[in-house]
Amino acid sequence: MPNNGVLSINETPQMNSRNNPLLVNPARPPPKWLGVIGAGTIGPDIAYYLKSEIADLHLVLIDVRQEALDKAVDRIHGYADKGLARGKLTPAQADCVRRNIIASLDYEALAYCDWVLEAATENLELKRRIFSQVEAIVRPDAIITSNTSSIPAVRLFSHLNHPERTTVTHFFAPAFRNPAVEVIHWDKADPAVVDYLRWTFCTTGKVPMVTRDTVCFMLDRIFDNWCNEAALLLDPATPAQIDTVAGEFVHAGPFFVLNLANGNPIIVETNTLQMEEEGAHYRPAEIFRTAGRWDTVKPGEFANVTAATAAAIRDRLAGILLSQSVDILDRRIGTPEDLDLGCRIAFAFRKGPLELMRDLGAPECARILGKFQQDRPGMPMPKQDLPAYQNFRRFVLVDDVEAGDGRIVKVITLRRPEALNAIHDEMTDEVLAAIRRFEDAAEVAGFVITGYGTRAFSAGADIGRFPSLLGDRYQSAEYARACSRLLVYLDACTKPVVAALNGMALGGGLELALRCHGIVATHNAFMQFPEITLGIVPGIGAMVVPYRRWPEAANMFHHMLTRAERLTAEGATELGIIDTLVADHGALVPAAVWLVNALRGKGHRVPDAPVRIPPVVIEVNAPHAASGQRLSAEVLEILRRGIQDAAATDSFSKALEIGYLAFGDSACTAAAREGISAFGERRKPDFAKTG
Repeated sequence: MPNNGVLSINETPQMNSRNNPLLVNPARPPPKWLGVIGAGTIGPDIAYYLKSEIADLHLVLIDVRQEALDKAVDRIHGYADKGLARGKLTPAQADCVRRNIIASLDYEALAYCDWVLEAATENLELKRRIFSQVEAIVRPDAIITSNTSSIPAVRLFSHLNHPERTTVTHFFAPAFRNPAVEVIHWDKADPAVVDYLRWTFCTTGKVPMVTRDTVCFMLDRIFDNWCNEAALLLDPATPAQIDTVAGEFVHAGPFFVLNLANGNPIIVETNTLQMEEEGAHYRPAEIFRTAGRWDTVKPGEFANVTAATAAAIRDRLAGILLSQSVDILDRRIGTPEDLDLGCRIAFAFRKGPLELMRDLGAPECARILGKFQQDRPGMPMPKQDLPAYQNFRRFVLVDDVEAGDGRIVKVITLRRPEALNAIHDEMTDEVLAAIRRFEDAAEVAGFVITGYGTRAFSAGADIGRFPSLLGDRYQSAEYARACSRLLVYLDACTKPVVAALNGMALGGGLELALRCHGIVATHNAFMQFPEITLGIVPGIGAMVVPYRRWPEAANMFHHMLTRAERLTAEGATELGIIDTLVADHGALVPAAVWLVNALRGKGHRVPDAPVRIPPVVIEVNAPHAASGQRLSAEVLEILRRGIQDAAATDSFSKALEIGYLAFGDSACTAAAREGISAFGERRKPDFAKTG
């Protein structure tokens, strides 16, 4: 499949001033007054999300029916009650959610709003009238957005006097929990407004993805056509059979989701728009106009499907995913990293479509697309060679920040928000590749590594294939060595690397931070080694590096490793582990860049010499973690020996080797099997029966 002169993926023009939204310096503070128009299905959910995340936010709810307003207020109060009962909100936060809500039939109530968000019926003329009314009432600097899932911004806002303050902010259900939100980059929107919205969403726990202004934007092109294709398969198959096969791709099949969302009319609307704009091959399946609820299976349940029928369904579902994905990228509607991430977090796909493409391989993808082209003539086909669609970073973002003297600092952001930025092999290799690529560049002063969002630097390391290695000491030790490749590289890196802790740093994530040459953190950050609660020891340097870099904090590290105690950012600063503590996330990266400059030209190798540390004292009978959880005495003894032997050795590399082998020893215990099994089964391990 030839290139035909189309821009390759890495040549896609940038739509954002920064890849990491938190690097944006917003020109305005978070909103104090929010207006939401539409008190039906999604409007109250959006309102609750923002009320629960922005302190003291005033909310104005507008609808044409008082009954809808009353129900919306009750729903928001109910969400607050549930959040409080489940420990997701404090009493003070729940009270803030319930306070300062104005429900009105009169648009004049929007006059003080900083941001008005429309979530009314998907009707173009209705929405245009709404926006004309809003523009006549709100302040000149108020932002106006629409939650439409399919209507381009140019159709919604071009008639306004000040379209530069408008755009689409497309949420996904349930809006108070689903992290995905599309922010549309359209010709008349002020880029500062787009950046501000991205920053606001990221600081409040969402994952904003910028897309071009086209019908159905990016993610609905995937999901709505996925559902439409499923309906077109109903002649040879049943909804239950299609959902069964779809379970290979996604956690919940298309018909199950359509039942949840009452989604039949939505598919008719969105695919009709695509049909009118792009051709008859997008025509919605006629059954959507008459069907009610679908007779299907729940996630995890299965219907009987013959091998031949399953293969036909699988090819068609994969075909529509691949077809829509290459079209999105060929037309530069969105970025490949946002496409894959968006499908995972918005729709619970097991793999992003580009990851699926990579894992299937180019020959198999070519076969699927060739067959799909025969079955569905007119549907988009690739305009580039298939391997070209894999030319992007999946799990890290890289930004340039000025460092002075004509130099820049490369800010590397760990981005796996659905896993609190947990580190796995691909992320490790992407960070390593970015540092190697720019380490020798004269204009690069150094590097900052941070996490995406405001909650987590990194929640640890994915256990990957480790469960399959349980019981094999040497293979487990080799696994630890392989997982250390980035950390060992940082030990010898010629330019300073600073960790910017934007939230929790756990396990392998904390090990990464401790191997950086300096650390800055926000006040909400904390550090923890939870491995002992899983029946294993931290094997990639935690038994070695902290003691050699900060020997005066040895007793604290003993408690962290043997009892999984948390260390707050304030406590770590007092101990000299964190170099700089900042008040808010906006100051974090500037402080890290300052530290990069301060560390330039200074040595930062971990000492080779042995280090004197206090004895590691373990509870003899029924040892417990700081949380009260029972721990394994056998694994604690492995940990104690590893810490003390590593401290006594006269070589840093030999000390690391002691840690790798201790990890291998812990992998051979019954406690490791119990702890890793419990983790996978989401239950507390029982180490009383393992020792």
